[in-house]
Amino acid sequence: MTTTTSPIGLLLVNLGTPEAPEAPAVRRYLAQFLSDPRVVELPRLIWLPLLYGVILNTRPAKSAVGYAAIWNRESNESPLKAFTRMQAEKLAALAEGGALGVGAIHVEYAMRYGAPALSTQIEALLAKGCERILVLPLYPQYAASTTATAFDEIACVLRKLRRQPTLRFAAPYFDDPAYIDALAQGLREGLSSLDFEPQVVLASFHGLPQFQIDKGDPYKSQCETTARLLREATGMSEDRLRLSFQSRFGRAKWIEPYTAETVVALAKQGVKRLAIVAPGFSADCLETIEELGVEIRDLFLEAGGEKFARIPCLNDSEAGMQLLAALARRELAGWV
Repeated sequence: MTTTTSPIGLLLVNLGTPEAPEAPAVRRYLAQFLSDPRVVELPRLIWLPLLYGVILNTRPAKSAVGYAAIWNRESNESPLKAFTRMQAEKLAALAEGGALGVGAIHVEYAMRYGAPALSTQIEALLAKGCERILVLPLYPQYAASTTATAFDEIACVLRKLRRQPTLRFAAPYFDDPAYIDALAQGLREGLSSLDFEPQVVLASFHGLPQFQIDKGDPYKSQCETTARLLREATGMSEDRLRLSFQSRFGRAKWIEPYTAETVVALAKQGVKRLAIVAPGFSADCLETIEELGVEIRDLFLEAGGEKFARIPCLNDSEAGMQLLAALARRELAGWV
């Protein structure tokens, strides 16, 4: 078998999720996630005792309540895992239909933290004869704590192999026309389904500590580019479509403006109708459904807002799948 005729592996990668909406499972997930030095860039002698002595003894129970509220009981999965799995299944169907190009393409999905693990899914692709593997991280904007840590883990997996596959690692797609078009389509459809017209649409991206940006992480500027291009695609002004950052953790300064403070300020300024969208998330998860849809909603309403709506992520929608297919075709060029 030669590399030019062997099947190609396509591996979707998302961040991760607990295996159950229960404190022990959440604790295992958070221990793996928060012990990654790419995620928390503090001296290990300071951070690990705090993590194992305080955080992992208090936070899992609280987070488990949030996961229980959004858990897909029918499939026994978190929304993030369910949507990522469906994205992989639909992309595999598109590949079988020739939409990604001629040739055998095997699609799998993996979580950087939790299951299915990157090591397991790479082994599955190798077992299917894939000598070429395209890794497609589902992070539109690059961050060392997301994109880079996936690359690090895959390198660790490949380091143990005698015969390594040829690897491609897809580029961030924060300004890709297919991504902006999909976001614009999803936003228009979401707004058209509402029974009110929002005065402001808030594009909320996951936050990062400011010092990571100061060290050279391009994440914030890429989020700003995405927001600007989305405004252009939808014809919205900067006042109508605004940018903020959510999920701040700890006391350190994170990139601003903060979503929580922004919605309160908007309500106090007289904004009564608000819609929120999360362009940086490829699939709905705890941070979009619970944090934005419940916590941020409540802050806005308590501060004087009257109408609030959360626009779903692209998930496995038609626009979302068209985007993933376009990205796959771009990155597979020359292989198929």
